[in-house]
Amino acid sequence: MDHRQAAARISELGGQINEHNQRYYVQDDPTISDAAYDRLLRELQELEARFPDLLAADSPSQRVGAPPLSTFSPFPHPTPMLSLANAFSAQELRDFDERLRKNLAAEEPIEYMAEAKLDGVALELNYRDGLLQAAATRGDGITGENVTHNARTIASVPLRLRADQNQQAPAEISVRGEVVILKRDFDALNQRQEQAGEKTFANPRNAAAGSLRQLDSRVTAARPLSAFMYAPAKALPGIKSQAQFLSLLSELGFAVNSFARVCQGIEEVIDTCRDLEQQRFDLPYEVDGLVVKVNRFDLQQGLGEISRSPRWAIAYKLPPVQETTVIRDIVVQVGRTGVLTPVAQLEPVQVGGVEVARATLHNQDEIDRKDIRVGDQVLIQRAGDVIPEVVQVVIEARSGQVPPYRLPTRCPVCQAEVNREEGEVALRCTNMNCPAQRSARIRHFAARSAMDIDGLGAKLIEQMVARDLLPNLAELYHLDKETLGNLDRMAEKSADNLLQALDKSKQCSLSRLLFALGIRHVGEHVSGLLAESLFSLAAIRSASAERLTAIDGVGPEVAQSLVHFFGQESNQQVIDGLLAAGVQPAEQSPAAPTAQQVLAGKTVVLTGSMQALDRRRAKTLIQSLGGHVSSSVSKKTDLLVAGAKAGSKLTKAQALGIEVLDEQAFLTLLREAGVNGLPQP
Repeated sequence: MDHRQAAARISELGGQINEHNQRYYVQDDPTISDAAYDRLLRELQELEARFPDLLAADSPSQRVGAPPLSTFSPFPHPTPMLSLANAFSAQELRDFDERLRKNLAAEEPIEYMAEAKLDGVALELNYRDGLLQAAATRGDGITGENVTHNARTIASVPLRLRADQNQQAPAEISVRGEVVILKRDFDALNQRQEQAGEKTFANPRNAAAGSLRQLDSRVTAARPLSAFMYAPAKALPGIKSQAQFLSLLSELGFAVNSFARVCQGIEEVIDTCRDLEQQRFDLPYEVDGLVVKVNRFDLQQGLGEISRSPRWAIAYKLPPVQETTVIRDIVVQVGRTGVLTPVAQLEPVQVGGVEVARATLHNQDEIDRKDIRVGDQVLIQRAGDVIPEVVQVVIEARSGQVPPYRLPTRCPVCQAEVNREEGEVALRCTNMNCPAQRSARIRHFAARSAMDIDGLGAKLIEQMVARDLLPNLAELYHLDKETLGNLDRMAEKSADNLLQALDKSKQCSLSRLLFALGIRHVGEHVSGLLAESLFSLAAIRSASAERLTAIDGVGPEVAQSLVHFFGQESNQQVIDGLLAAGVQPAEQSPAAPTAQQVLAGKTVVLTGSMQALDRRRAKTLIQSLGGHVSSSVSKKTDLLVAGAKAGSKLTKAQALGIEVLDEQAFLTLLREAGVNGLPQP
């Protein structure tokens, strides 16, 4: 066979194998035997080995994996990957529908797309000229991990998009979906693990997540991953609805959810939820709910988003799987704020594919309400399919005279007195230097979502706290190799790695440091709001409660907690110690220091799609000029900034006679106010 003949045969084989992959992995309708498929693939591999210059990047032979990476590279998403708000009842779905109808001023029923919510791990795929260019995990929603080398090994991920006379692949397209392991494949995978004498996987989702994030893509290739796509990362010309987009995905060769229905009004959605509850165990993959989306993309655009979730979608959570077990004991944990949390030690039981041996009992009031006692037989569930909790006691099974359980009056760790503050249900240890509190604060500080100090695990922290090596957070940055070397199970290499991780963590974002400090009521979201609005640690430390509550999303309770935290001399000393040790949170104001407060006291609403500025940057700039950003139009609104495809908010603003600026006029206002670094016209 000469070069020309080989090229023709390789092209023919590639087309045949891709078609068989489509029928097997996407359509679940194979037309040849596994042996026949293997012969085609083997012939292709042999020809590519003889003629290596004919090996194409999108060849079906290239799904075997590549040599290991040392780490994943960051991947900025073209638009944020948002999470969904949850609904747990039909009434909550009706409330969701009522909010949307009010926002849209809709008299007719809203058309929804209802899709089974796959229990897997999120994935984004980017294509250019029909070829797969990049793949990424969700990460923090803004930046993910580049897992292109792993995604290429997934048979249901097209390396080249399908195209025919009726449907040409877009020049560029980014799609999002879920990576899962089908139930049948999961069972087979665990059988292979058992036969090889290796650890089996607890459930398909954990197995899928771990497989997708392997540094060695050859391991990923050996796992039976499937990918189902369901959403565009960016708007596509001519695609006007979710139903139309799902159809496009199928035409381009993607696998899509088999349980997806267009529903006219919320009552049809509720009927679909009931159908899914009946069919969930018959589906080929694990599902944990139903995603309900407004079908029309123009209405989605008009509704916009709040915080980290879109207004136009919600996830109805299916009732969790429940099991019965026995409470062996109740132990008390002490958290970083001193709260005593009772935890039930259970007779291990499988719940939704996960072995559960512990369940939170929350507080004394919850224990009293459910009358929970040691030795009781209880019904447990994984709340939201994640956190185990006790639903109820099987009273009929109780034997003997076991006394009611009472939380201790002294801390089980340091023996200090415990206190219940007025208006709270929690009991707290009153000793701020309690070793349990200190350990928990350090664990929180070092967490991946905080300072991300790799290698600083719970056991190591407890050991250092017990030896009084970490009286406060700042002392972390004064650890040295000699000190670490004297700790149990701390090898030289581990010590070096930890010191490097500590040094790396010094260069952090302001929002990460704020979250890491463990301020009460200040989570990741509020930390981000503070950093975007006040720009520097110094400004946040000195901010009054009034200034803090002026930030959209910061309420009086959060503001008071911040003022109290930064007013404590001990906390100020810790922060000064962190700065002195070299911790440098990035601080950058988007506005020039001399920028005029032209929006002082004004309420501004953003709507539509911004071309030159993203929504978060626009919001930060408005706040830097003294304005307050609101999510809804009312008589109190002073200004509406309307981007492309502005919808009902623009109509309402015009009806109320509110001043409206398009994006260019808004940029002009910012420039005239003295804001630097703006896109040029």
